[in-house]
Order: sequence, then structure tokens, then C-alpha cells
Amino acid sequence: MHTLSKLFLAALSLTTLVGAHHPSRAHSRHRRTAGRRQSPNKIYKIQDFYQGEDFINDWDFFTGSDPTSGNVNYQSKSEAQSKGLAYVNDCDNSTVLAVDSTSAVAPGGNRDSVRLTSQKSYNGGLFVIDASNMPVGCSTWPSFWTVGPNWPTAGEIDIIEGVNNQATNQMTLHSGTSQSCTIAKSGVSADLFTGQVLGTDCFSTGNADAGCGVEDTDTSSFGYGFNNAGGGVFALLWDNSSGMSRKHLTLLHWSTPAGFWSAQSCDISANFYDHQMVIDTTICGNWAGGAYSQSGCPGTCSEMVANASNYADAQWVINYVAVYQ
Repeated sequence: MHTLSKLFLAALSLTTLVGAHHPSRAHSRHRRTAGRRQSPNKIYKIQDFYQGEDFINDWDFFTGSDPTSGNVNYQSKSEAQSKGLAYVNDCDNSTVLAVDSTSAVAPGGNRDSVRLTSQKSYNGGLFVIDASNMPVGCSTWPSFWTVGPNWPTAGEIDIIEGVNNQATNQMTLHSGTSQSCTIAKSGVSADLFTGQVLGTDCFSTGNADAGCGVEDTDTSSFGYGFNNAGGGVFALLWDNSSGMSRKHLTLLHWSTPAGFWSAQSCDISANFYDHQMVIDTTICGNWAGGAYSQSGCPGTCSEMVANASNYADAQWVINYVAVYQ
């Protein structure tokens, strides 16, 4: 995997990316990333590489109540390990982060899950996650994202996110300052990515937190489609001078991003800083619960919480997370 990362970097001269790649596993693990060649002379070098036990030892297990009002009990390190919800597969050194799929939970109750936060914080760079599986199933809400202190003041970048039976990935920026941050639906900037713009104003509050989202058009970018493709790689390239974008990544070149947030319409450094990475899976909550009745899932979200077998595939299998500067 280190060799693939080096080959991938040799082709890089990007600004800001996010996406997922679903390659032929024999040739490349990278397919879905996003980016622009705005910094042609910059070569990115690896700063942090997380794999296997690194997630257990170098990331923090969040144990507070879910800020998105989900039906979960986030587990401590010792609890998650003892219950088999966080462990390293000895065969391939992948890290598994799972939702409890065996316990009896009452409808509307809370099911055990895991939420990890990186101990280190970042103010830019190239962020890559290689996963072979992401959580799926009605009521699930998996996400890989970065967030700054005092939300939404320091911003949030959603790299992988979706709910219930959502077919494609949704990528979103949330800003919280008086400095403008928007994304264009048409014009030059809109021609630089392949996704569909869902909202143009990134400014978010506790009562209006839609942000400026972009929906991927590739059905292998999320959920069952992603898992059936054997997983893939997502990348975020965060360049304060150029903007943020998300796309597919191949081993030899960067293709057109799934999303791009230009620094011409968003003050990146003023709105996004001191970000930690987060990997989590919640259940129901503000989004998955609110969208449940339109998702094609049976019954209600509260009722689904009680169905332990529904969460048999609600797990992340992560090969690595790498940060380049």
C-alpha cells in the first residue's frame, strides 16, 4: 500500500479533493477522488499514515451523547474492543469499526456503535482513506469527515456521508463565519466537477445545517454499490489558496472531481481550520431518521433499531488513512 501511495503522489499537483475510487484491485486501490491541478509545482509528501492498531491507539473513542441525536451508545476503547466493535483483522491488518448486531435493543432504544476522532489536527493537505467496506442498511448514517473547534465556527468537511439506502455519496462543506463561502451551480467553477450541486450557501447553524452539498453521480461511490465494487479510495485535497474538490482517483492520473469548492467563492482559510478527522456510524438521528419515511425502508426508524440482524453489515473495514502535506 505504501508503494501505491508513492506512485499516486508522483502524479499529484492538486488543490482540494474528496472522492472514492473503485479499481481493479490487482492494479490500483484508488478510484474516487477529486481535485484540480492548481498547484503544478507542489509535490505532496506523507505526514501521517494510520493503519491497523494506529486507529485504536492514535485516535480517540468519543463516548458522549450523539450530537446528531442518533440512537447510539458510543463505546469507549475498552468497551468497543471487548464487544468486538473495534478490532484489527490479523489477516490483512485492516481495522473494523462496527455497529452492534447481536444485542436485543427496544424500539427507539440505543444500539452500541463507535466514533473515532484523530488526536492530531490539520489546516490543509491531502487526505486519503482506503476502505473495503462501509456501513450499510436502513437507519444507518455512516460518515468520514473533518471538523474544527466550536462548530460551526471552524467549519466541517464531509468527505463520505449518506443515510439509509442512499445510492450515491454526498459531500458537503459547512461554514460558520461571516466570511462568504458558496459554491456555484453554473459557470466556470461548475464545469470543473461531475457531481450535482444540492445547495450553494455553505453557511450553517444549529437550526439550518444543510451546508453546500454535492451529490456524486456514481452509484459505486456509496453504500451497497461501494461495497459490491470491493470498496475503494476517497481523497480530499484541501488547498487554502485554490479551494476544495472531490473526485475519482486513478493510479496514473486524477480525473475530473465529483465536487469542487473554489477559493474564489469561499474564503477557505477563514472558514476551515484546526480540523480533526472523524469516522463514525450513527443510527436514525436528525438525517437518517428524518429521511427514513422516503427511503423505501420498512416500518419506522425507531422500529428498525430493534432489528439486530439489520446491522450485520453496518461496519467500516478500513485499510488505511493517510495525510500528505
